[in-house]
Amino acid sequence: MRQRHTGNRPWQILATAFLLLVGLLAPAAFGQDVPEADQAAARKAAAEQTLTWTAGDPIDKYLSAPTTAVAGPTTIVFENSEATGNTTSMPHTLTFDTSNPDYNNDVTLNILANPSDAEGGKHTAEVTLTPGKYRYHCTIPGHGTMEGVLEVTEGGGEDTTAPETDAKVDGTQNADGDYVGQATVTVTATDESGGSGVEKTEYALGDDGEWQPYTDPVVIDQVGDHKIRYRATDKAGNTSDEKTAEFSVVAPSGDDTDPPETSATVTGEENEDGAYVGTATVTVSASDAGSGVNKVEYAIGDGGWQDYTEPVAFQEAGSYTVKYRATDKAGNAAEAKEVAFEVVEPPAEDKTPPETSAKVEGTKNSNGAYVGTASVAVTATDDDSGVDKIEYSLDGAPFVAYDKAVVVDRLGRHTVAYRATDKAGNTAEAKSAGFTIVEGGGVPAPNCPEYDERDTVFLGEVDSGVPNRMTKSRCTIGELIEDEKDWSSQALFLKHVDEVLEDLLDEGVIDKRERKTVRQAAKQSGIGKPGQNTGYKPIFDGTQKSFDKWQQVGGGKFGLNPDGSITSSTEVEGMGMLWFPERKFENFSIKLQWRDDAPGNGNANGGLFVRFPQVHDHPEEDRPEWVAINYGHEIQMLDRPDGDMYKTGSVYGFDRVGLAGAGVTPKGTWNDYEVRVEDQHYSIFRNGELINEFDNTGGQVFEPPRDGDPGTDGRRYASGYVGLQVHGVTDVISYRDIRVKEL
Repeated sequence: MRQRHTGNRPWQILATAFLLLVGLLAPAAFGQDVPEADQAAARKAAAEQTLTWTAGDPIDKYLSAPTTAVAGPTTIVFENSEATGNTTSMPHTLTFDTSNPDYNNDVTLNILANPSDAEGGKHTAEVTLTPGKYRYHCTIPGHGTMEGVLEVTEGGGEDTTAPETDAKVDGTQNADGDYVGQATVTVTATDESGGSGVEKTEYALGDDGEWQPYTDPVVIDQVGDHKIRYRATDKAGNTSDEKTAEFSVVAPSGDDTDPPETSATVTGEENEDGAYVGTATVTVSASDAGSGVNKVEYAIGDGGWQDYTEPVAFQEAGSYTVKYRATDKAGNAAEAKEVAFEVVEPPAEDKTPPETSAKVEGTKNSNGAYVGTASVAVTATDDDSGVDKIEYSLDGAPFVAYDKAVVVDRLGRHTVAYRATDKAGNTAEAKSAGFTIVEGGGVPAPNCPEYDERDTVFLGEVDSGVPNRMTKSRCTIGELIEDEKDWSSQALFLKHVDEVLEDLLDEGVIDKRERKTVRQAAKQSGIGKPGQNTGYKPIFDGTQKSFDKWQQVGGGKFGLNPDGSITSSTEVEGMGMLWFPERKFENFSIKLQWRDDAPGNGNANGGLFVRFPQVHDHPEEDRPEWVAINYGHEIQMLDRPDGDMYKTGSVYGFDRVGLAGAGVTPKGTWNDYEVRVEDQHYSIFRNGELINEFDNTGGQVFEPPRDGDPGTDGRRYASGYVGLQVHGVTDVISYRDIRVKEL
């Protein structure tokens, strides 16, 4: 049997739905008592109301938005995806304003969507609308022009009358009124003027057939007697009485004496013995060049014959024999054939993740650090479904596919995290291998113009959203774009960006869309315009992700606050240091804000450490925080009139500044602090005022003595790490907004 369906055209359906939505098709029932059954039908219709907003690349408008709706339960759909035209992963929100007394404030809705979120950018919410006006808008800064008003009206009168239905049978008829070869049944349904409109039309074959949607005329070409039942339902929930159309189809006259040709195939996953694992599917085919196939049948084992309409699946373990046959429209029956096969249970589900391990190789020095370079080889095994993939992450970067040993040649401390997933989807818990690279032979470190290991490419303070990938030069994209440089004009900066992006496009690091996105961010940054070249990159921006890149050694502790600041602990005893192990700095300016939060009438004692070596490469140090004290410089923070002689702005142990020189701000007030380190010259600024300058006249050494403090002869490293001192539980001090510019 073949079925072909036609129905309402799309524009007709949309027009009807719109008229229903605004109440133009609802019957008038004003001033009348509405029966409870009719009220229920109205509530059902309202509950099916769906309102859709869409967004894409523009930040000044939604791509589509409804303007009117009917009061009652409503499904809100907000889609900001590739399908709706978002090519830049730009996020948008759909937010109902509940603060403006000129609009309804009874619906709280705030949906954030972007193409890369877990829902692919398409979100739904269930709300109940009341008559009046709702104001909606996007809450993301810069998207303020994305707004509009939704007007909600009361629903119309109640529709209690079911649609009218009719059916017409067409085809070539013989003298007896039978249809020759096939018959076409067309069903129509209308809802009286003022009704809610036809919602759906259905039909069923025979006395016991299941109801199915009617969309096209139904073509019946199977020889025999037939009955089609049909009905329709309007949008108020009223269903018409069932009607029937009965007729007979006969075969065309002819001299067909040959039965149909038949065949069957069995498909599924086979094991090495040829048995089907879990499921086997039998597909029967029949063809007839004469009058055409009228009926195909199958039987399982000794069971009775039944009509074949679609492939038959066998999922229980066991041995099967399936017989099959076919008859054409002239009454010729093919001889029965059969296929035999076996189904076995699938193997037990694999719930065990792979076993993983990593081996770090390279030339080590006496302290266990790797000289010049180190290679990390990751292995994984799985005895069940087998290993599907191995991934690794270098120094907290996103996990990427592992296909060969990871070679690391940047000086400093590094961590390689690794994990594996088997073919059943089980992922092993990530493990890690830590090691240190020191200067020496091997592959030279990459000569990157700047330092930038953020997840996405920033141009100044503008986030392009493009992944900050590693390039063939072993520098990230952000390290190749010199946005810290003082450009004399924006045109020169944009020319530089274009040159870098063109090379990266040729290398295959970025695509054309990403090139355009980074170029737009570069222009938006304003770099090159007067007053726009700050050049500072955050190493602590107040987020948990940023805070997690720092490491506490020694005593004490810092905690992250909801406002994006960090404060030393009042509960964890001891002196220690929170340091940034991601990067060494040579000539640089570091800016931060600090605040004295000591309890009572006391004043906090804190410090900023600069240019100290890797704290874990000094195994003979009992307290790793003393590596910064012994081999770096501490820039003091202390507004206390008594106690230690080194006050705010002092280079501890080398150059004293008194309170008169540094000035004092009220406790609990944020201070701007800048330390500029250029060769061996140190400049310290507090709240924009230069309060100390210090020259390291004693020179420098790259390997200071390991048998104690190098003393006060000025010998210190020419590059190193930065850190924040925690002095004790009463020396409570807070920091925020830490950023660095390389000079």
